[in-house]
Amino acid sequence: MSPRSSGVTVLSVRGSGSGTDGTGEEILAVRRFWERLGLPGLVDVHTHFMPERVLRKVWDYFDGLGPLTGGLEWPITYRSDEDQRLATIREFGVRAFTAMLYPHKAGMARWLNSWAVDFARRTPDCLHTATLFPEPGVEAYVLEAVEQGARVFKAHVQVGAYDPADELLDPVWGLLAEAGVPVVMHCGSGPAPGKHTGPGPVAQVLARHPRLRLVVAHLGMPEYEDFLDLAERYGEVRLDTTMAFTDFSERLAPFPRGPAPGSPASATAFCWVRTSPTSPIGTSTSCTPWSGSGSVTTGSARSATGTERDSSGSRSRRNSHEPS
Repeated sequence: MSPRSSGVTVLSVRGSGSGTDGTGEEILAVRRFWERLGLPGLVDVHTHFMPERVLRKVWDYFDGLGPLTGGLEWPITYRSDEDQRLATIREFGVRAFTAMLYPHKAGMARWLNSWAVDFARRTPDCLHTATLFPEPGVEAYVLEAVEQGARVFKAHVQVGAYDPADELLDPVWGLLAEAGVPVVMHCGSGPAPGKHTGPGPVAQVLARHPRLRLVVAHLGMPEYEDFLDLAERYGEVRLDTTMAFTDFSERLAPFPRGPAPGSPASATAFCWVRTSPTSPIGTSTSCTPWSGSGSVTTGSARSATGTERDSSGSRSRRNSHEPS
């Protein structure tokens, strides 16, 4: 299947997410990309902003080729401070973006969520992002985050090494499904498998919470077809295309070639993104596989992330559950 296949709806489109390290040529290439499609700009559902000392540790992990990188060289394309990263993401024409932060152990998520509240307040174009971990008290701090205005959650099954079907998370998924708040989840087994990665645990969660607005990161790499099947079965499941269809990812986990699943009548929902600032891929490179696509839309992007505007012009979170 290619990104140009019929029956595919690209829900959330994006530019980059880091630093004035973006060259003028790259910035122009990205802006031409969305202008050719008649879009007013980009919405990025998979951008990493987190406390600087945490981000530096993440970069150190990639530099050291830690086990979860699959032993691959992982150069940081946009290695700069927070202000520079914000400047570049805006220069690319990104109108709204997330701050995908995640804990690797218990006792960390609540602190990250506190940082995210402040970041969202001082960064009005950032969709207030929160995270979670299966631990005592998780339901309380997730509810607190939702009440504080969280628009999207990040769950990293590979890094956190937890089972998304853990009973401690069951009421949390129900809460988020009821609130209509999407969850971007790294649950595929790429670039290296974890104890609980793969479609099985996620299928268990969706069987109990079929209205959960789940966004599967990286197209579920490398279990692409299994996660596409889940998207066909559950109307609120989407897949983001972080790093997908690029030379880097095709060397790691080639996307299976063959007829596209589904049909125009039952389109699979995609969110086009390229994670930053931890990505080894430049932003204009991420645009290339989609450059000829006529199926990029913005209405569903706003639906997936709750960035519709009400009649007064202010953003309002949408709590309805109809498929977009």
